[in-house]
Amino acid sequence: MKLKKLLQWGAIIFLGLVSCLLQAAETAYTVRPTELKAKPYADAATVITLPQQSKVEVVARKASWMQIKAEGKSGWVKMLSLKLGEMQNKSGDSGLRSLFNVAAKGSSGGTVTTGVRGLSEEDLKNARPNPQALQTMQGYAENKTDAQKFARSGNLKAQNLDYLPAPQGGSK
Repeated sequence: MKLKKLLQWGAIIFLGLVSCLLQAAETAYTVRPTELKAKPYADAATVITLPQQSKVEVVARKASWMQIKAEGKSGWVKMLSLKLGEMQNKSGDSGLRSLFNVAAKGSSGGTVTTGVRGLSEEDLKNARPNPQALQTMQGYAENKTDAQKFARSGNLKAQNLDYLPAPQGGSK
């Protein structure tokens, strides 16, 4: 039951992220060194490579690509290479890129794939984005060093957990 709720929240966060990315002419920052491509395809020519934390202006979105302007150039970057809004002083990421794999490959066009399991088609159809909740959750993000420091202060110890056993009976 907890896993289902976690996955539902993951889908809501993803939809909130996507709705935030749909807003054009917005400031964003690169979350890693990022290739600025001439077209929204992985095999397109690289215009320049932007360093991490480069300030960019988002112009448009196509599949899992964002058209941006940066350093006097215009081009396309993978949407998960950007963080919208003002840059915060926290290091570390929100963990969203670990939850979802969104990619567009090749010059044949964009394919969007999300790693969501445990949600029904009906759950996904009825999901509504909540940008405020997404922003609130991103405010809770901590970097690994701070998390380890907090764990030590509370005398917490790392614990490895086994995977859940496979469900019995027929599965889809």
